[in-house]
Amino acid sequence: MHDLLLLAHSVFRYFALIFLIVLIIRSLMGWMNKSAFASLDEKFSLWLFIVAHTQLLLGLVLYFVSPVVIFSAASMKDSVARYWLVEHLSIMLIAIILITVARISIKKISEGAAKYKRLFIYNFIALILILVAILQSGRGFFSIHGY
Repeated sequence: MHDLLLLAHSVFRYFALIFLIVLIIRSLMGWMNKSAFASLDEKFSLWLFIVAHTQLLLGLVLYFVSPVVIFSAASMKDSVARYWLVEHLSIMLIAIILITVARISIKKISEGAAKYKRLFIYNFIALILILVAILQSGRGFFSIHGY
């Protein structure tokens, strides 16, 4: 079960990154051009929201079945164990919260450029956090198996 979850979580991150990057580029262009908010951007925002939360659910299940996540005080002294126990989870939760806030908050904004600005800022910060977490993992962007 662990190997299947790890594979799904590792592969699924590419979908999350693709939707996130596409939405960031589209929102930056919409913000700079002061465009009306397009239905396609609404769909990208929704799909990013769905993909990010699916990735979160996979990650949470993996968190509790992974042999790398060790629930003990000794984990805090080992940088690898601490990363998987605390740091990865914390960074990714903050990124998911930013993606969620971006998605929910644009519904209350009527002006297209303001929607694009909100999407860009929150999702760009989320992307930076995700990239930092992936780089800190020591696994790299193209690793699918193992820690």
